[in-house]
Amino acid sequence: MVSFEMNDIKKIGLGLTGFGVFFSFLGVIFFFDKGLIAMGNILFFSGVTLTIGLKSSMQFFTKRANYKGTISFGAGFFLVVIGWPILGIILEAYGFIVLFSGFWPTLAVFLQKIPILGWVFQQPYIRSFFDRYRGKRVPV
Repeated sequence: MVSFEMNDIKKIGLGLTGFGVFFSFLGVIFFFDKGLIAMGNILFFSGVTLTIGLKSSMQFFTKRANYKGTISFGAGFFLVVIGWPILGIILEAYGFIVLFSGFWPTLAVFLQKIPILGWVFQQPYIRSFFDRYRGKRVPV
């Protein structure tokens, strides 16, 4: 059975994931600094692994539907490490979008419920864009 309680390991995992996103962002801001981007990737991956568990991470990344995203994210990480950060970030971004595309509908519902920002996402044109994915929501 999957445990949804917030223990210390999951808190550390969320922190590592946040720091991974932050370091990757800093790496892009500082003209694609490969050291910061590589450190951000390692922190992000280890944070996701600690947050959802090793077995769940292996199942998620090796699922047949996620092969394309996993391979492109890994290849992007390799390109960052060998010194091609711009191409690596582009490949990683594609892999990230493919891997986590099932969570975008859940994110859309979350954005519509934010008090001030939600008003923008509830406008007719933007809402019609989000409503296309309403039935495909992933339970979180």
